[in-house]
Amino acid sequence: MQNLEPILIFVRVAEMGSFTRAADSLGIQKGRASTAVRTLESDVGVRLLHRTTRSVQLTEDGRAFHARARDLLADVDDLHSMFAGDRVALRGRLRVDLPTELARTTIVPALPGFMTTYPELELEVSSTDRQVDLVQEGFDCVLRLGPIGDEALIARPLGRLRMVNAASPAYLKRFGIPHSLEDLQRQGHRTIHYIRTLGSKPHGWEYPDHDNGQYATLPLPGALRVNSVQTYEAAGLAGMGLIQVALSGVRRHLESGALVEILPDFCPEPLNVSLVVAHRHNLSRRVRVFMSWIDEVLTPYFE
Repeated sequence: MQNLEPILIFVRVAEMGSFTRAADSLGIQKGRASTAVRTLESDVGVRLLHRTTRSVQLTEDGRAFHARARDLLADVDDLHSMFAGDRVALRGRLRVDLPTELARTTIVPALPGFMTTYPELELEVSSTDRQVDLVQEGFDCVLRLGPIGDEALIARPLGRLRMVNAASPAYLKRFGIPHSLEDLQRQGHRTIHYIRTLGSKPHGWEYPDHDNGQYATLPLPGALRVNSVQTYEAAGLAGMGLIQVALSGVRRHLESGALVEILPDFCPEPLNVSLVVAHRHNLSRRVRVFMSWIDEVLTPYFE
């Protein structure tokens, strides 16, 4: 084997289960990916993949080869960069997934500075609020809010996003400004319910129970239920009810006066923020640099 490209292509095909998706993620033609894997199989003398019209799966030999190949690529990447520091340009493709609202309001506006610092880095940004499959969808790393949900993944905690309670001036003019939890019910306040799955039961208004050091919920009425962070924020701006959101998403609205922070002593539990990779060896220099930059961008919003 003259170089490691066939191994890289094979690993990506094996993990994504598709020549087409693997080729797209690597920025090459599907035919080139197929040829590279066939050549690799000829070099090692065994069939590594079962190919059908609908799927691509590892053979028994392929599984063993894949495990060693993945470690080899990670070791090579680390070897190339172990003395690099900032002297060697960061190159290659980095595919990441970010929470939609955090990407829109906080991370993407800061990206020009990152790309200026690393102009040779090819960054692919996915933005979704579902939990993507890092391996099958070919992500190098993802930013997750809240629980990770899969113990097999490797998570690097970055911090905890500060949450705030907020409402529009028009809403507060109608219902009054609450100064205590009792005011929420006494003044007849309403909330906008954010739920991931429409039809499920709302969680209620979250607040810290200072007596036991935990968080509790207070039932509050609300005619509107949404499953999108953007819609939730828009409904709050429209004066349809109280909202509980990350400071990073609404700071500009608080500064402009479009939203007003209320009950600062009764904010919901901060959101855990983690950078997640599929395997320990996925922490390449590119991922480590991106993680450090993301941490710097989000630190002002951590509690």
